[in-house]
Amino acid sequence: MGKIIVQIEHLSHRYSVQWAVRDICFNIPRKGIYGLLGSNGAGKSTIMNIICGVLKATEGTVLIQGIDTRKDPVEAKRLIGFLPQKPPLYGDLTVEEYLSYCARLRWVPKKQVQVSVDRVLECCGICHFRNRLIKNLSGGYQQRVGIAQAIVHNPELVVFDEPTNGLDPNQIVEIRGLIKDIAEDRTVILSTHILTEVQAVCDHILMVEEGKLVFCGTVDEFDNYILPSTLYVSFVEPPVVDILQKIEGVLGVEELGYGKYRVRFSEAQEVLERLVEESVRCGWRLSEIRVEKSSLDNIFAELSKKSH
Repeated sequence: MGKIIVQIEHLSHRYSVQWAVRDICFNIPRKGIYGLLGSNGAGKSTIMNIICGVLKATEGTVLIQGIDTRKDPVEAKRLIGFLPQKPPLYGDLTVEEYLSYCARLRWVPKKQVQVSVDRVLECCGICHFRNRLIKNLSGGYQQRVGIAQAIVHNPELVVFDEPTNGLDPNQIVEIRGLIKDIAEDRTVILSTHILTEVQAVCDHILMVEEGKLVFCGTVDEFDNYILPSTLYVSFVEPPVVDILQKIEGVLGVEELGYGKYRVRFSEAQEVLERLVEESVRCGWRLSEIRVEKSSLDNIFAELSKKSH
């Protein structure tokens, strides 16, 4: 089994007197897309800047494939690609000039620079803009150039900070697709405060609030963090609310209109079976019944409380 890709041990960082990150520990053992989730100011950017060697942590250790970023920063950075929230672009260079410059900065061997640039132009879908000045590109294509510079040296780990910030809906879908393609053969850490972004793109979630790690697990585990407690029910010939409330195990009923109800339960399977039986017996013509999951917003709010 290979080395753990990212290992964070007791990471803390302080700006002046205030701790931005406090005693965070986690491992990233395999390839995939890891969402670093948290509200604005939670400490996400601080963690990413430390991982990428932009900031020196006040306390703790960061290992990239076993290499200590503090003791051997150059070797560690060879393995990392980074796209900060504001892409580090030079508007007066052409796309190809800029990416060639980035490849040389990343110590790509001289003979391999053109090959590396051609590869990322193709990967990011910007071959037709190779001779265009960066300042003349749309926001979406500038973001693609920013992603290209992050992978031009073919790193093992790529870190994206709010990569879809400021893009229109079509550009967001395109960038998400590109990130998924990049993650097929490397590890991606994606920082965001947008819950739908995490759900659309990520395999795993690391949630930070007030500088503390409050959740670490898969997206499915995150979705099921709060156990469901309601059923959504729809009838063609709906009964009155009072009749539904008298069914054993039903704790409450909310009428949603047009024959639809939200039913709170004590035990999902038992209540579900009783509703089906009563519908058949009374001719309510049940058209839909399903257990409702908690919304991502509710889960986010519940996890946020753990930081207090």
